[in-house]
Amino acid sequence: MLRRLYDWTLAKAAGPGAERWLIGISFADSSFFPVPPDVMQIPMSIARPERALRYAAVSTAASVAGALLGYVIGSMLYQAVGVPLLAFYGYEERFVAFAADIKAHGFLWMLAFAFLPIPYKVATIAAGSVSLSIPVLILASILGRGGRFFLVALILKRFGPKAQELIDRYFNALALAATALFVGGFVVVKYAF
Repeated sequence: MLRRLYDWTLAKAAGPGAERWLIGISFADSSFFPVPPDVMQIPMSIARPERALRYAAVSTAASVAGALLGYVIGSMLYQAVGVPLLAFYGYEERFVAFAADIKAHGFLWMLAFAFLPIPYKVATIAAGSVSLSIPVLILASILGRGGRFFLVALILKRFGPKAQELIDRYFNALALAATALFVGGFVVVKYAF
């Protein structure tokens, strides 16, 4: 089933509406949506390696805009939207301590969450709930998200056809590793913070 989804995504990634999906997922991932933009950016960059850097830029810009929405959820809509969203993801218990860490070491936390495969939305909501400086949020988002997306883009631009060959050959192992990273990110946030 994952293989069919990968093949479908790869086919759609070269289509005319793919970039709009990438923008939407990148935006939503930083504020409320559980699926990371990599699921679109990677197949799009494999399908059209000459556009990989453009896709990284689009993902970065949309993700930074989404981080601002996460900030608004944390600062203005925390009780109405933030608390239920955190409860949905199972983060409400540890959120208070994590938010205090964000206030004390905001830039480093935001940078780490932006770059690593852990749910960035938790950090953006926390940043808003403690009124972290918006320029700090934006700078950390640009550096972290941009670093992550451009690293992926550069690898895929350089090794596009070879990357697709490796993915095709080792699809099951890579799918398991990606799933482990995705689930692991949520587990890390739930139990480490």
